[in-house]
This record gives sequence, structure tokens and C-alpha cells, in this order.
Amino acid sequence: MYDVTKYASQQPFIHLQTAFNRFFQGSSRYPQFKKKGHHDSFYIGNDHIKLDGKMIKLPKLGWVKMREALRFSGKVISATVSRVAKRWFVSLNVELFQSPKSCDSQVGVGVDLGIKALATISNGETYEAPKPLKQFLKKLKRMQRSLSRRVKGSHNRHKLRLKIASIHAKITNIRKDSLHKLTTYLTDNFVGIVIENLNVKGMLSNHKLSRAIADLSWYAFRRQLEYKSKYKGNYLLIADRWFPSSKNCSNCGQKKDQLKLSERIYHCSACGHEQDRDLNAAINLKNLLYQSG
Repeated sequence: MYDVTKYASQQPFIHLQTAFNRFFQGSSRYPQFKKKGHHDSFYIGNDHIKLDGKMIKLPKLGWVKMREALRFSGKVISATVSRVAKRWFVSLNVELFQSPKSCDSQVGVGVDLGIKALATISNGETYEAPKPLKQFLKKLKRMQRSLSRRVKGSHNRHKLRLKIASIHAKITNIRKDSLHKLTTYLTDNFVGIVIENLNVKGMLSNHKLSRAIADLSWYAFRRQLEYKSKYKGNYLLIADRWFPSSKNCSNCGQKKDQLKLSERIYHCSACGHEQDRDLNAAINLKNLLYQSG
């Protein structure tokens, strides 16, 4: 125990206590054993780390070079070192000394999420979905088929597992990059934002669309938008799940009884208004912002 940092023996039991508390409260499942080689990570307190530009000093490892310097000015509370595929990352918990700059704009916006386009904004802008899983799916299938033929415990199997993990990490990074860019743009330029309360779990039960929906990561979009809006002082409105944003006409307010998923252009029988289906829904969401005050 004296050969390693004190957090190597203390912190796992603190995490275990937290996991059991969450389990007995009914907010999570029974704690699972953390197997070596899967999601490797360890915690370090601020009294055992030092920062100097792009260098960080870790216990027993000494000074380690980072890809970028810390972009926040504040007190470093702790650090978590983790491994993803072939790379190691350090996540720093920082207590900020100053609050972030809030959005100066007074413009509200409605955002409609979709499969064809990741997001359609009420001002007419659309953000195409990167769909990284679809992009790498054939390569993943080929490599996983090859992995099934490798001898368990062999060096070649281990190398191939690392290659597959690297592809999965790349898919995750592409998805995260597009979501972070979109949510940062929305919170920096619009003070009021309206999104729908989508039943993602119910949508995933559709076997024809489940893979495409999972590839978009709508829940991560909402999670990022919530914490960034709170961080920057934006007003985020989550529309009711049963609000008919797609069925209502954004021009006259007439509601359609039926609207098929194949109908990409919204036609209003009352006023003759025609508009892209997703843009019509985004405008209805924006109007909801002003109706709620």
C-alpha cells in the first residue's frame, strides 16, 4: 500500500459506497465488478497532482505531456485518468473563479430533431447527421468476424481487439464532436431554446429505425443542451411529449388528424401553406416559446 498513492486504496471503496447508496435508493442497478482491461481508470486528488502548461505530474509516473493545456482558470479539485482503446486521457475537475459569459441575443429558436437531418432550426438552418456507425459498419462487421476466428488469449486476438476498440472510439468521437458543436452554437446565439420531449426508448422498439436513431444520440443532445443552458444562463423549454409540432400548421395553426412519416412536405388544407415538414415543426416549437411567456 505504501508503494502507490493513497487514492488507489481509498477511492474504490468511496465509489463502491456511492454505488450501493444509489442501488438501495432505486436509482441504479446492483454494482458490477470492475474488470481489469475494461474501462480502466483511476482517481487522483488535487494534493497529488501538479499542472504546468501542457505538462501534468502524476504519482509514480512523474511529468506527463498532454495534448493541450487546461483551458479554464480555477482551482483543480481532482483528476481522473482513463483509457479508451490505445489512448489515455486525464479529466480534470475544476472549480471556476468566474462565471461564463452569457448570451447577449434575445432571439428564441425552436429545434426539431430528425433522422434525415440531425436538427432543423426555426430560422431555416439544417444540420446534417454524421451517422458514424453507418459509415464504419461494414468495416466493423469484417473485423469482428475475423476476431471470432482468433484463438482466445493469443497476441493477434489482443491486437485486433484494440483495433476494433479504436474504431468504436472514433465513432463516438465523431458523434460527440457534431453534438458539441451544435449545442454550443445554440447556447451561444439564442437565449431561448425549445426542443421536444422525445420518447427515445419507445422509438428504439421500431426495428427498422432503431439503429439510425441510436446512431444520432438524441439523449446526449438533450443532456448537453441542458447543462450548457444552465451554465450560460439560457432558457430551455422542453415541449410536452404530446405537443403536435409536426401536425400543426405554422401559418394558421390548423391541426392535421393524420400525418404519415413519408410526407416530407407539410400541406395545409385550410390555408394552402406548404413547407418542409421539419422546418414547420421547428417554427411551431419556437411559437410555443412565446406562448409560454
